[in-house]
Amino acid sequence: MLPAILSRRRFSELSEQEIIALAVSSEEDDARIYRSYAELLRAEFPDSAKMFDGMAEEEDQHRHRLIELHKKRFGDTIPLIRREHVAGFYARRPVWLVENLGIERIREEATNMEEAAARFYENAAKHTTDADTRKLLGDLAAAEAGHVDTANRLEQEHVGDDAKAREEKQAHRQFILTWVQPGLAGLMDGSVSTLAPIFAVAFATHDTWTTFLVGLAASVGAGISMGFTEAASDDGELSGRGSPIKRGFASGIMTTVGGLGHALPYLITDFWTATTVAMVVVFIELWAIAWIQNRWMDTPFWRAALQVVVGGALVFAAGILIGSA
Repeated sequence: MLPAILSRRRFSELSEQEIIALAVSSEEDDARIYRSYAELLRAEFPDSAKMFDGMAEEEDQHRHRLIELHKKRFGDTIPLIRREHVAGFYARRPVWLVENLGIERIREEATNMEEAAARFYENAAKHTTDADTRKLLGDLAAAEAGHVDTANRLEQEHVGDDAKAREEKQAHRQFILTWVQPGLAGLMDGSVSTLAPIFAVAFATHDTWTTFLVGLAASVGAGISMGFTEAASDDGELSGRGSPIKRGFASGIMTTVGGLGHALPYLITDFWTATTVAMVVVFIELWAIAWIQNRWMDTPFWRAALQVVVGGALVFAAGILIGSA
């Protein structure tokens, strides 16, 4: 990494030809990124995909103008120089770092891309003494600033209020299907299914450390099982529920968290103190599940509370009765 950093050239060391070449490669990269965004969004958000198609075309037009300028001044052979070759030049995030963050984050990233480019060229122009180079950098800064206006115009053209509302609704639905639904199922399974074994062991042994180990094993084991089951049950292609890996992680992690919630209190050495704290945690867990169902799944709160709290209470009582037998 260090040799690569040291090998970068300062912007002030670039010739005018190299500056034009750098601008050409940058416009080409940005057009490619916008087309990647368009392809990512085309199936679920066609209006936003059209917006990014339009932005890619704008980048192509600027690139063609820069190429014509280079041909006129320096000939047909354009030097190979890219952002990573120049110290301090603005970087672009890889598409794979942004694509999983949602449509609003992608739109925000596009705006940041153009604003960063404009700022760079403006600052570079201020530190340039050559008149022609200064003019070139100023023109590039104006072009990049114009791209921000173009993005806003294209968003208004292709992503009106109705389309935006429709896409936001779709994004919300996808979030529910990919993260909330499997996570809630995992939390319910981890919280409720581990109640009986944990409290059965607790009341059978009155040994807090043994109870904690059983709770830890039950929680981790249930989390692994739920995670793999969720990931293997549906690849998301037909159901539209999204990535099986994401759903598997959501389900597995929340299952483990649900079980550990009332297992961790048994790290307290006093049995009755630990049990009292665990009971309070169980109460909080069950009401939290009811709230999540009401908030994200549109289940009436008291109906959700009746289902979860009553069911959890029955499992909890079964564990105590079995452990006390």
